[in-house]
Amino acid sequence: MPIKNTGGSVITAPAPLTPGALLHEIFSTRALEFPERTAVSDATRALSYAQLDAVSSRLAARLRHEGVKDGTLVGMCLTRSVELVISLLGILKAGGAYVPIDPQYPSKRLEHIVRDSGINLLIGDIDNLPNTPSLRVLPIADLLSAPTLQLAADSGNRNPDTAPAYVIYTSGSTGEPKGVLVAHGNVSRLLESTQREYAFTQDDIWSMFHSIGFDFSVWEIWGALAHGGQVAVVPYDVSRSPAALHRWLADQGVTVLSQTPSAFRGLDEADRQVRVPLALRYVVFGGEALPATVLRPWVERHGDQKPALINMYGITEATVHTTCKRVLGQDLETSAMVSIGKPLDGWRLHLLDAHQQPVPQGTTGELYIEGAGVTLGYLNRPALTAERFVQLPGTATRAYRTGDLLVLGDDAEYRYAGRCDEQLKIRGFRIEPGEVEACLQTSPAVSAAHVAAHDYGDGDWRLISYVVPTLGVDAWTEQTRSDVAALMAENLPDYMRPSAYIALAQLPVTAHGKIDKNLLPSPDSVPATAQHASEPGLTEQEQFVLKVWSETLGLKNIGLNDDFFDYGGTSLALIRSLSTFKTHYQINLDPGVLADGATAKVLASCIQRSLVQAH
Repeated sequence: MPIKNTGGSVITAPAPLTPGALLHEIFSTRALEFPERTAVSDATRALSYAQLDAVSSRLAARLRHEGVKDGTLVGMCLTRSVELVISLLGILKAGGAYVPIDPQYPSKRLEHIVRDSGINLLIGDIDNLPNTPSLRVLPIADLLSAPTLQLAADSGNRNPDTAPAYVIYTSGSTGEPKGVLVAHGNVSRLLESTQREYAFTQDDIWSMFHSIGFDFSVWEIWGALAHGGQVAVVPYDVSRSPAALHRWLADQGVTVLSQTPSAFRGLDEADRQVRVPLALRYVVFGGEALPATVLRPWVERHGDQKPALINMYGITEATVHTTCKRVLGQDLETSAMVSIGKPLDGWRLHLLDAHQQPVPQGTTGELYIEGAGVTLGYLNRPALTAERFVQLPGTATRAYRTGDLLVLGDDAEYRYAGRCDEQLKIRGFRIEPGEVEACLQTSPAVSAAHVAAHDYGDGDWRLISYVVPTLGVDAWTEQTRSDVAALMAENLPDYMRPSAYIALAQLPVTAHGKIDKNLLPSPDSVPATAQHASEPGLTEQEQFVLKVWSETLGLKNIGLNDDFFDYGGTSLALIRSLSTFKTHYQINLDPGVLADGATAKVLASCIQRSLVQAH
């Protein structure tokens, strides 16, 4: 039926989605409906729906030949590309389920996911792949160039509600990540529900901004393909630079953008500076709480209609998104935090106390999610699945116990109120402190550790580690800190690495033996002295960059070759520091200058070249 988009023009909606269908069947329907429309594009090429359908079917036939059958888990360790989308479609068409592994992860984490998931087949396109004896790595280039095989007709016996589509790994409180097993029907019901809410169409271009290991990517990829739209894959270097991302969004004509509030701060700053018009219809927020201050500058410039601003709450175990809220300008004046709105159709929310009894309206309770999005559970973790996926009295289906605290307001909208456990959120990623602490304590230099999140201002949250050095505080040197940081980089992805290490003689505890958080020193109280900046032999630019970055990151010191992002730097913090350099040296700088590495040495060289060119 014809509908009006937020710009007022009339467009034709695709045929309604079938609730609870297999994902690749939804795609095949769209391929018949829109064969010539662009399905996926990256920096080098684009494929139409007909082309993507054909090449993914050829890949599926090859995977069947390699032993993939219904229910087989197949790993994917691929850079952001058209080939990534081909691969996940091919795996599903072959009857398998994909296990996405971000190639940016350190090798030890890659190896853990391979071992824990039990996969023996992995599609890859990079050299940094797990070295596991039982694993066969199939280069995507070889698979796509292999002789064509005929894909047998689908048996049709797969139940969308029980057939796994993918496994995504999240941080684990026991010190190791855990896999969440998600069914086709979980995702297709999410897509069907949000189509009714927001009328996505084949004219929409969806950015794939997020890592394939973060479930926001599920929404970005399948949101496009389920409606006949286009998946526009954001190059990795573009995703790290808000200014480059803004230019890319304009060039690609993206209409649906998904962002964490942390990432959007940088994009908003870039938008304020360049004022290049964008084609956005929707900006969808998720992954972390949304402060009103994040949106106010944007709404002052663009209003709240085009694009429409949507705040969504969700969790991996309940399939990406659970609630939605259309954010209006007036919402930003009434509360410091934007509400997460109301549940999507098919999702039911229960706010319960410690005895699993409902709490009164207006009272904080732990959120249990029941309904369409509740997934199959944790892969190979039956005890943990039984603990977190529970049957509530008087309900027909299982509910997921989230650990999130919510309040239901008089306006029938839900508001996030924190956690009932120690889990943290940094840049939209769930982090179990226990996993980070366990990694810290594998270092012989650390006898005890505690990890916390600290707000450096304006919602710039970073991980802070408090460590008790094995040989005492006086033995905690810059070299020791560097050694521990290197160990963390070998084992954990960047978002799980502490941005500051604070050495203590002992961790303060309460009378009950728990960490006394009130007695932990704030990183703000630890002065940034930038010791490296006083070392001999540094250029004036290197000294100044080290000084500014030390202050920006809130660290005592940062080395000339230390990566800004490895020490807790964010895109917004980078933009702010570059603004300081622009003002100080009267030159133009863009985050893109750090494509070869976000280190003080690289940036100082860029500044020096700009100064020479300016004169």
